[in-house]
Amino acid sequence: MDGNYSGIRGSLHRWLQHARVQQSIIALIVLNAVVLGLDTSDSLMADWGALIHGADQVILAIFVVELLIRIYVHRLRFFTDPWSLFDFTVIAIALVPAGGAFSVLRALRILRVLRLLSAVPSMRRMVAGLLSAIPGLGAVFSMLGLFFYIGAVVATNLFGERFPEWFGTLGKTAYTLFQIMTLESWSMGIARPVIAEYPWAWLFFVPFIMVATFTLLNLFVGVIVSALQAEHDAERSATEEVHQQQLHQDLLSLHREIAELKQMLTNREPALPVGEELSRSEVA
Repeated sequence: MDGNYSGIRGSLHRWLQHARVQQSIIALIVLNAVVLGLDTSDSLMADWGALIHGADQVILAIFVVELLIRIYVHRLRFFTDPWSLFDFTVIAIALVPAGGAFSVLRALRILRVLRLLSAVPSMRRMVAGLLSAIPGLGAVFSMLGLFFYIGAVVATNLFGERFPEWFGTLGKTAYTLFQIMTLESWSMGIARPVIAEYPWAWLFFVPFIMVATFTLLNLFVGVIVSALQAEHDAERSATEEVHQQQLHQDLLSLHREIAELKQMLTNREPALPVGEELSRSEVA
C-alpha cells in the first residue's frame, strides 16, 4: 500500500518501509517459529518454560504494535489490502485466549509464521502466481476427477469381487487408484497381486499410470510454472513502466530547467565592449 503521507504518518510510513525494519520483522517471524517449535518439547518447557513463554509474548507484542502502526498510517486503506488483512487475521487468532472452547487455537499460533508470505516479496510473488493459476488448475482437476471416476468404476467392476479390500466399493477403488497414481507400493503391493489373479490386468494399470501420473500431474506443474512466469513478466513490465515514467519526468524536468536557463540568458543585458566601457569611465 503505497501512498503520500505527511507529518507523523509520513514518518511512520517511511520507518515501516525501511529495509532494516522489514528485515527485523522477518527475523522476528523466524525467531517466533523457533520459539513455537520449542514449546512442543516437554523437557525444554520444564526447564525453560517461563523464558520460552515470555519470548513468545514479547514477539507477539511487537507484532501487535507494528500492526497498530500500520493501521494508523494507512487508516481505511489498510482493510482494502489482502496482505494486510491476512496479517491482521493471523495476529487476531494469536490474541484469542487459548482456553476452554478456544483451546484448539493454541495449536494455530504457528500460523504467525505464515506472515513470512506477506513479509518476503519473493514469497508474495509466489502466492500471487499460485492464485492466478487456480482457473487453469480447475480445468486440470476436472480432467483428473473425470479420469479417476471412470477408472474407479472400471476397476471396481473388474477387480472388486476378488480384491474387495482394494476395489470393493467406489470409494475404496478411488483411494487405491490414488495410491497407484502416487507410485506408492503400486507394483508389489497392488498391481502384481492383481495380475497374479488376472494376467491381463496390466492393460489397466499401465495406461492408468501413464495418463494419471505422467500426463495429468505434469499438467499441474505446467499450469503453475506458466502462471508464475506470467506473474514475473507482469511485475517486470510494471517495474519497467515505473522506470520509464520516472525517466520521462526527469527529462521533462531537465527540459524545463534548460528552457528557464535560456530565458535567463535571453533577458540578460548584453555586455559592452571594452573600449566603450573605458570611454564611459573617462567621461565620468
